[in-house]
Amino acid sequence: MPAEKVPIGLRRVVAARADGYCEYCRSLERFATESFTVDHVIPRAAGGENTLENLAWSCFGCNSFKHTKTQGADQETGETVALYNPRQQVWEEHFGWSEDLREVVGLTACGRITVEALRFNRMGLMNLRGVLAKAGLHPPG
Repeated sequence: MPAEKVPIGLRRVVAARADGYCEYCRSLERFATESFTVDHVIPRAAGGENTLENLAWSCFGCNSFKHTKTQGADQETGETVALYNPRQQVWEEHFGWSEDLREVVGLTACGRITVEALRFNRMGLMNLRGVLAKAGLHPPG
């Protein structure tokens, strides 16, 4: 039996709550080359539900790379930790920006493994962030 789709009304609420940004890498939706989508923070394959508390607005790249991942090993500490959860954690506590504003930097084990697992610093995103920073449109406020 196919997984139940996220109802359109709920999708709209998730998108509005994100205010035009990917809740993971903080990319701006209006400059994305591919549609944003609803991500299940706890994947459906792991029992995650179609509830507002389990849904995040995600760029196609973060959604694709996250897929069913929920944790990873931090290369700095060797510790296995959960990926960043936008419903329970504050982005700025786990991530920051490089000096040139092109790269997302993991500040904690959770941040580091999320940057790596979801490939926040994909070349296209880094290039776009550089252009947007020069135009005064990045980083997000």
